[in-house]
Amino acid sequence: MNPSFKKYLLTLTKSSDCEEIEVIQSLWSGYGKISRYQLANLEEEMVVVKCISLNQLNEHPRGWNTDFSHNRKVKSYEVETYWYEKWSRFCGDHCPIPKFLGSFTEGRDRWIVLEDLNTHFPLRKEQISLAEVSVCLSWLASFHSTFMNQKPEGLWNIGTYWHLDTRPDELEKMEHQELKSKAHLIDDLLNQCRYQTIVHGDAKLANFCFSEDGKKVAAVDFQYVGGGCGMKDVVYFLGSCLSALECEQYERELLDFYFSELKKGLESLESDIDFMDLEKEWRSLYPVASADFTRFLLGWMPSHQKLNHYSLRLMNEVLSGI
Repeated sequence: MNPSFKKYLLTLTKSSDCEEIEVIQSLWSGYGKISRYQLANLEEEMVVVKCISLNQLNEHPRGWNTDFSHNRKVKSYEVETYWYEKWSRFCGDHCPIPKFLGSFTEGRDRWIVLEDLNTHFPLRKEQISLAEVSVCLSWLASFHSTFMNQKPEGLWNIGTYWHLDTRPDELEKMEHQELKSKAHLIDDLLNQCRYQTIVHGDAKLANFCFSEDGKKVAAVDFQYVGGGCGMKDVVYFLGSCLSALECEQYERELLDFYFSELKKGLESLESDIDFMDLEKEWRSLYPVASADFTRFLLGWMPSHQKLNHYSLRLMNEVLSGI
């Protein structure tokens, strides 16, 4: 353990000692790790620490080892640190996230110290029921309503890890010429929509932690949090946990549920937003958000399983309309 960080952690937590007891996961492309630490002589005995090393690395599992991709990663961790320091406190009980305890930087390394979600949200799932899909959609709706029309100061101006300005290499390699030529039009439709919120930016199933009864979730991993249309999170999440056939079958039902939850969230905040106008705009942008993510996949990994008859149908519908 880095001695400077250990000293910081003990001071922060008022613990007499600490020990790394588990590496929860390595960070993408070898940029560090997430670990669980045990603290001595405290009521809260565990914390989770995200240890980030921002040195240039060449371990990308898909071979995208460029200065551009490295700089994107560096910024993503700067954004995540800022999110926890300045923004995370606005997330309430309806969209829980790990409580931020502190951050420490030394040279090119940084550490983010967080509450251990295992106390209340111990389950990670690879497959979920339709009811559990709705639980995650409720979290997203609460998150989007909480940050509706707020400027993403200190975050990504445009949230999500796949947005066009940050993916020129993937766009260049994409072979679908019509989508390639219209990629900026799709990007503009999303970026210039009237109703903007702050999006999670990587709202896949793996980033949701479930309670024992499966009726509540908390979300983690805020590297790509930033401004945008909420449909980007919704379409990405559904694609992460449902098959193409399930997306076809339940799209209407799940979008209806999401918008009912979004309306509740805005009403609880006494928002004066014209909800019918917002819903009309965002529903129309659901296939656009899907086509935007498909554009990324076709350049990044054309064999990806998420490139299926459902996502390609939505893409073709969008292309034919612009």
